[in-house]
Amino acid sequence: MTLLEQFGARVARAGLSGPVQHAARLHLADTVGAWVAGSATAEGRALLALGEVGGGDLPERVAAHCALVRLSEIDDIHLASATTPGALVVPAALTIAAEHGGALAEAVAAGYDAMTRLGLALNGPSILYRGIWPTYLCAPFAVAAVASRLLGLDQKQSAHALAIALSLSSAAVGRPAGATTSRWLAIGNAARCGLAAALAARAGFTGDLSLFEGDFFRSVYGLAPDPASLLDEQPALLETSFKPWCAARQTMAAAQALREIIEEGVPAATMSKVSVGVPPPTLKMIDHGIVPGERASFLTSVAYQVALAALHPDATIDVRQTPASFPEGIGDFMAKISVGADEDLLQHYPKAWPARLVVSASAGERERLVLHVPGDPERPFDELQVAAKFRRLVEPLVGDRASEELLHLACAALDGGGANALLEALERCAATRPVPASTMLR
Repeated sequence: MTLLEQFGARVARAGLSGPVQHAARLHLADTVGAWVAGSATAEGRALLALGEVGGGDLPERVAAHCALVRLSEIDDIHLASATTPGALVVPAALTIAAEHGGALAEAVAAGYDAMTRLGLALNGPSILYRGIWPTYLCAPFAVAAVASRLLGLDQKQSAHALAIALSLSSAAVGRPAGATTSRWLAIGNAARCGLAAALAARAGFTGDLSLFEGDFFRSVYGLAPDPASLLDEQPALLETSFKPWCAARQTMAAAQALREIIEEGVPAATMSKVSVGVPPPTLKMIDHGIVPGERASFLTSVAYQVALAALHPDATIDVRQTPASFPEGIGDFMAKISVGADEDLLQHYPKAWPARLVVSASAGERERLVLHVPGDPERPFDELQVAAKFRRLVEPLVGDRASEELLHLACAALDGGGANALLEALERCAATRPVPASTMLR
């Protein structure tokens, strides 16, 4: 059997252990929170204005729903593969299951495995800094796995769906510049392609099942896939991190280090210098300034995120981090921060995305190495923490009552018939709710 045939068999027969079922429930609820939050951004409202959410055919709805979650930048992440599986897998699974039924929990687990195992096989953390977005490249493969399971494809059809999805994949979308970047249209289209691949396989179309054995990846992308990573059977849901707040994950260890130093009794006002060390591959992405109106620049700037954690820590949960001007003190604090590559951190990377912080303050110097942030498997979220994050994120956007209803529906979605009720509530919420302006930084 080829690698795709073996993986197709896994998709078709995948079962769930108790811990994986529990993890699926938590990640689904967390993703629903990101979904609501994504629709509160300027980019989310632009997607809604296209008329794709709550209307259109199934592929269009899958595309829009996945884009809304991914653009939130508060969705979950699998560090070792540098992919964000929940944003593609959960909305695709809910949208397809609401129309076709099927084994929702098993489809979610299969999608997480497909996204992360392909990302691992292609060395996602390395290719990310070549300009290849691993989530974008792997999205059709993941959604094809989800759809194959929900549509009841057998193992041969599933293998062909995965092969067709790989042939429809694209690698790069360019730098996410501008207030309303087309990156989110691209990720939605990648999800649409995954569903199209599964529907085509169900209709009898076939793909090249020897893509991994041939020179496809080497000739098209200059990559040499690792077969062992693709067939790793450790459940990906147990390895996937929750994001504790809204930012690029590469910035979070540094911000967490500063939070911990402040909690130990070193006030931000007494700090004169903050040195941030990060793994060399991540440096270029997060060591930059801020572009007013360009949300991505705020979320990916480690200096901004560290300053925000120091002075306005409650604001880090807000997905609408695009103030027209710096909040009081932020610019001054950013001027105290220097960022550099720390070669010693490579021993932990990419399983962990660490940072080393050295703070000079009136009481002396403090150093803190953070390997894992809250929400990582090594510092896991439980049900209470997932629910607390959900409420902090969603209540300011929809109110207490609607937030509790959505949380209840999300927690029950893996039960029979739950996908339909949850999807209807999400689409109604997105389509009819006026989005308040962000007030957290005023």
